[in-house]
Amino acid sequence: MSIALNRGISRPRHLSLTLLASLMPLAALAAEPVALEQQVITATQTAHSELSAPASVSVVTREELEQRPVYNLADAVKYLPGVHLNPSSTYGRQEIKLRGMDSDYTLLLVNGRRINSRDALSSNYANDFDLSSIPMAAIERIEVIRGPMSSLYGADALGGVVNVILRQPTEETKAGIAYTYEHPTEGDSGDGHKASGYVSGSLIENKLLGNLILETTDQAAWLSEQTVNPNTDAAEQRQASSAYGSLSWLLDERQTIDLDITHRKDDREAEWNNFGAVVLNVQEMERWSFGLGHTGNWDGFNTRVRYYYENVELMDDSQIMTTLRGMKGDIEQKNHTVDGQVTAFLGSHLLTLGSELRRTELTHNQNLGSETEVDQKAVYLQDEFSIGDLDVTLGGRLDDHDSFGSEFSPRAYGVYNLTDNWVIKGSVGRSFKAPSIYQSDDTYGVLACRGMCTLVGNPNLKPETATSYEIGTLYQNERLEAGIMLFNNDIDDMIITDTWRVGYRPAVMTYSNVSKARVQGYELQGRYNLSDSMGVRANYTYSDAEDRDTDEQLRNTPQHVANIGFDWQAMPDLGLNLDYQYTGSQLLYVSAAQPNVESGAFHQLNFGAKYQATRELSLKAGMNNLTNEKRDDVAQSVDNILMGRTVFVGFSYDI
Repeated sequence: MSIALNRGISRPRHLSLTLLASLMPLAALAAEPVALEQQVITATQTAHSELSAPASVSVVTREELEQRPVYNLADAVKYLPGVHLNPSSTYGRQEIKLRGMDSDYTLLLVNGRRINSRDALSSNYANDFDLSSIPMAAIERIEVIRGPMSSLYGADALGGVVNVILRQPTEETKAGIAYTYEHPTEGDSGDGHKASGYVSGSLIENKLLGNLILETTDQAAWLSEQTVNPNTDAAEQRQASSAYGSLSWLLDERQTIDLDITHRKDDREAEWNNFGAVVLNVQEMERWSFGLGHTGNWDGFNTRVRYYYENVELMDDSQIMTTLRGMKGDIEQKNHTVDGQVTAFLGSHLLTLGSELRRTELTHNQNLGSETEVDQKAVYLQDEFSIGDLDVTLGGRLDDHDSFGSEFSPRAYGVYNLTDNWVIKGSVGRSFKAPSIYQSDDTYGVLACRGMCTLVGNPNLKPETATSYEIGTLYQNERLEAGIMLFNNDIDDMIITDTWRVGYRPAVMTYSNVSKARVQGYELQGRYNLSDSMGVRANYTYSDAEDRDTDEQLRNTPQHVANIGFDWQAMPDLGLNLDYQYTGSQLLYVSAAQPNVESGAFHQLNFGAKYQATRELSLKAGMNNLTNEKRDDVAQSVDNILMGRTVFVGFSYDI
């Protein structure tokens, strides 16, 4: 298939290590809690194990996703090391932050292709629509790379990469259905329903394979007495439906043509508090994506060429904007991507050469004088080789942006093999992030300050750049995993948003390159199989994210995040799991008079069970936030509400 880029190529001794990887958070409850072999491709676009990969990488598998009521990517990765889920709105939206970096620096990929509606929505709405754009039933696994990857993927990968690998068509006919129901025991309403079905098989034996996956989600708005205005929503109403289909045409033993099409409708509605008044926010997004690619596995080298198209249409009927501007928002964003790649051995060196051309087209009836079009081109080269027990990866990428010129992103990574199970890893690299259209176009104005000011783009912005380092060690075998990774990111020309403060309340504000930031810290991770039926796993992330101009901590960035999980195969057909998460204190923006106020730490405890009733039928049930934990008064004062105790039940039937 198109994701197996190194098939047919024998690798050097250390590059070919295929080792047993760890049970990751959201661990699958298999018959025995032993580590499963995981291959990852996001770190180099060639296959590695988690141990040998030249990056800090975690994997979430299909089996792990089926354990809990997972509605979007944020739910799927929240227990991984280095991950923090930050509320992106006052009514339940979330964003993924990696190692203390803002969510704008997390690049989201599907099968290695970026998905992006950020220019249509702007940062005020974060990337929750992108996180929810992928049907969970269509996911085979998720790879999370912590640390910058601009040398392969260009802009936006300054903090890390979340790459979603979709389920591929199978030769054998398979089908199934699944359903999950979720009910908050606190507050009002908030019930959630998710149903899905899939079919996969051979349309022409050994020649044409296909699959079709359907999914629908219906979540009612959730009201909580914790909100400032009791008549407003703590979590918005969501109704979404998805259809994903793909075809793989096996031309011969060496060549495959892959086609995939995805359609998603995502409608949101919430009643929001605006200085005591209830305002209605309604957004309806329709997204189409289309991908066509050719993969060739030749003697000694592989090739890949593909085209990807994404069309996002957003109807934005947020009451503040509609009232002040006299019209509903009508926004359309089109993303075109053409890329190609060759992977080949030159002696003992595994070389990957690739290029990419991207075009973004944006129309916005409330903004922009006319349709805006942005082109970006890139070429990259990567070399993987071994020097004794040291595996080396060198890479560099040259990006050319038609508005901001050229940026070169080099990277060097070393993996020293102390034994077959124990490595030392380290890297240094440069990365960058180009300003978005809404940040750089002075005709793009976003209402802010609850409708009392406008934030316009600044055409004089420069790209943000960062120098990053990491070093650490990792040990893995069938029963034990233990690792530590130290990291440091120095960011220059950070783009900041002007905000109201005491004595400063202009009607029009903008963005500027005035800030430097440093994010440094370390990650601890481990797991241990206590017996053939019991295992424990844990990780801890310390991140010190500091604005170097003001010496203050960055907002919405806790210094401490920890996870502990316990998995028990109580009976051959019954598996149980318990997850605990600790999120440390963090600074929140409360008001112009109180721009930085510390909000205290909070805890969550979740329990789940899965019962294999028959070979085809499995049942699951559990409870999230068992202790009904609440965030403190500071968080509640800005409607950052933690979902109360929630029960869930579900089933899946596969043939």
